[in-house]
Formats: sequence, C-alpha cells, structure tokens
Amino acid sequence: MAKTFDVAIEALESSPDAPGASGEILAAPARAPLPVAAGKSFFIETFGCQMNVHDSEKVAGVLLARGYHPADKAADADLMLYNTCSIREKAAQKVFSRLGEWRGVTHSKTIGVIGCLAQQEGEEIFERAPWVSLVCGSASYRRLPELVAELESGGKRVMGLDLDTDETFETEITRRDNRFRAYITIIEGCDYACSYCVVPHTRGPERSRPSDAVLNEARRLAGAGYTEIQLLGQTVNSYCDPSSRALNFSQLLREVAGVSGIRRVRFTTSHPNDLTREIIDAIDSTPVLCDHIHLPVQSGSTRILRDMRRTYTREQYLEKISWIRAASRPISLTTDVIVGFPGETAADFEESITLLETVGYDGVFSFSYSPRPNTSAGSMPDAVPEPEKSRRLAVLQERQRQIQAARNEKAVGETHGVLVDTHHASRNQWAGRTTSNRIVNFTSPRQNLLGEYIQARITRSGPFSLIGEELL
Repeated sequence: MAKTFDVAIEALESSPDAPGASGEILAAPARAPLPVAAGKSFFIETFGCQMNVHDSEKVAGVLLARGYHPADKAADADLMLYNTCSIREKAAQKVFSRLGEWRGVTHSKTIGVIGCLAQQEGEEIFERAPWVSLVCGSASYRRLPELVAELESGGKRVMGLDLDTDETFETEITRRDNRFRAYITIIEGCDYACSYCVVPHTRGPERSRPSDAVLNEARRLAGAGYTEIQLLGQTVNSYCDPSSRALNFSQLLREVAGVSGIRRVRFTTSHPNDLTREIIDAIDSTPVLCDHIHLPVQSGSTRILRDMRRTYTREQYLEKISWIRAASRPISLTTDVIVGFPGETAADFEESITLLETVGYDGVFSFSYSPRPNTSAGSMPDAVPEPEKSRRLAVLQERQRQIQAARNEKAVGETHGVLVDTHHASRNQWAGRTTSNRIVNFTSPRQNLLGEYIQARITRSGPFSLIGEELL
C-alpha cells in the first residue's frame, strides 16, 4: 500500500510508523459533503514534532474524503503539501529549499505549504515561491475541503490563516498510518511567552479540548485496535478541561488509562511549571501510564532561564526532578537544551553540562539557538558566534552520549516489555520501545511481530539503543 506521507523529524522524538501499516480512517461527525476529486493524488512531507505528524494524519484524512489517493512519491502527486515547522531556522530553510525544487515544473502539480511556517509567513510565501497555490495554518485544517475545492475550481492562490480557537482539534476524518499507536491532541497553543519561541504566534493561545471528546476518541481508537495512545500538546500538562467535569491533567491521564483495550498511554510535551506531584503519583500508581516524562529545561543556568522567560530557576527545576526520582517506579527522563542563547557565557554553558550530570537524562534533544521572527530574543545583545555555538553543541552532545551509554549499560541482563513497531530485514532484527521509551533491537524466531507486546532480555547496549532477544 502507498505510504500516505513522508515524515522528516526536526525537533522532538517521534515513534516510527510500522512498515506497510494499513492504517485506519476514523471519522468525526460529518458536515455537508463537497464535490470530490476522484482520481487525484497527494503527498505530504512533514517537518517538526509529533503534533505536526498527527496534523498530517488529519490532513490526509481530509484529502481521502475528497477522493484523493496517496502517491508513492512526491513527483507522482497532483497535490504536494509541505507541513512545516518554524521553531528553528534550519527547518524553515529546508522547506524553502524543497519548494525551490518545483520552480518551473508545477504546470501539472499544485503545491501547498501548511502548518507553523505557513501561519508565520502567510502571503510572503507566495512572494518567495510564486508557484505555491495554497497556504494554510494548523488552526484552519477544517477549512481545507473548501480551500482545495476552490483550487480545483480554478483558484490560483488560497489561504487559511485564522487562529480559530473553537475548531482546532478535529477534522472530519483522520487517516491513521500506524495500526497500533495513535495520537490525540488534547491542548493547542501556548500561553507562556518564552523569549525564543514562535509557537504562540503560530499556534495561538492555549485552549484545551473537552475531556469527553478526548475519552470518546480514545474509545474509538481502542475499538479500532489501537493499543497505545499518545496525548499531545505544546504544553500538554497545562491541560484544563473546559467542560463541567473540570478534569486536570493527572485526572485525564487516569481516565484515558482506564479505557478498555488501551495498554500504554504516553504524553508530550510537558512544561516544568505545570509538572505536579499529582501527575507523578498517577504515573507511579498506574501501570498503563508509561514511565517516561519529557521535561524540557532549555538551559542549566538560572540567569539564562530568566532571559528565556522560562518561569523557573535551576533549583526549582531540580526540585521537580527530585519528585520524579522519589517515585517507587523508576521514571525515564528526557529533555531539550538550547546552547548559544544570546549572552550565554562559558560559565552559563558549564551549568548546562553539570545539569546533565546531576539529572542523568536518558535522552537529550539539543540545538544551537537560532533567532525566530516575532520573538524578543532575536534582538537581544551579546550574540554567541556561530563557531562557538557549534563547539558548545558538540561538547554537550558528547557528554550526553557518555551519560546515555552508562545508563543503558545498567539495563543489560534486565527484561523489558517491548511494543514491536519495526522490522529490519537486512539484519533480521525487530525493534520496538519499552514503556520508558528506550529503543530495543532484538532477534526472534517468530514471524509477523508488528504490533505485538513481547518480553525481551537485554544482552548488549549502546548510547542510543538496547540489544536483546525475545523470551519465549
């Protein structure tokens, strides 16, 4: 079966799709149908975090409902969409590089830019790439049928850039290209004002989805055979149920974990300010809730955190870490770190290094600072030179590699439950993730393990994965 979209992860981690997954189409209550475009094909390339990946599933569902079918590759598609990320300059540059590949060859192809960069740049995309016909932000995906219909009727340029706070979470149909793992968006936007971050300008203000809608979607997914749910939000643990039930995030976690058929529940991304003891207690006492928290710190220096407007100090962050480490159930920790923020001294950078050593993260996503439009950090003085940023990033990544290698080595001899999601035919290995989000490559004499939960004994380890064998 043709793959619906190609995923290029630029920022946060993402669980891999199962090769050859048949996918599912789950529908929300339908509106009056528009005319369909039978026979036309589409291809979506996705940049960014899991929310963008899930947004591409929604967009694919919208197009399938209009009669489009997925193309095997971009060159074969009638409609080529780039679902974009703007959190780093590199991701934005990559999108415009991709767009440049279609200069002069779009007479038989419609090109569209959707997502965060579309929301950020708006009409300027048409100026930089006149062959683009569609620009649509994430809050306007429910309007995509109308926008696509307008293009099919001869429209040259169409846009959907409203930051609609009422209709954000669901499209009419969502195409799921993984047979056993599914995303659910529970909160959109962000009310924090980090000085380096463009998300409030591209995703809008924070708004939570009613708990009944979240739980109903979880039940539909479980009924369709999905066993792992990942709850998504820019600050997922800021969730505040707008319905009369008024659930907080920890209460919602427990209720989703209680849905029959669901065996694992994950969530990302958390803000340290909203991590409560109640959330940790829920993970500690509920086996279905995965023992992993992604808790971005961004810097180990309180002075830099203040300039970043992160709303906590190094000491306050470490206090939250102490709550996690005090849980009776070991909880894996991953984080994000930015190096080279304006004004970051060698001493500030060293505090980030010592934070890695103090916490002992199981994974770190690290980046060089890049200025973004509409952010106050872009005009801050004392910019760190690019060569020094690169040097610091290399130092931090090497230190974290050493920390991960040591932590993974402790898992040798242990047995872990693994949800199998990949088969490496070239080396006759299967792969999957533990509840703590560690990747395990393992051997097995059995066939067709995709989607199964197996027990694997760890025999070897490396900085980025574990190696084991299935226990039969």
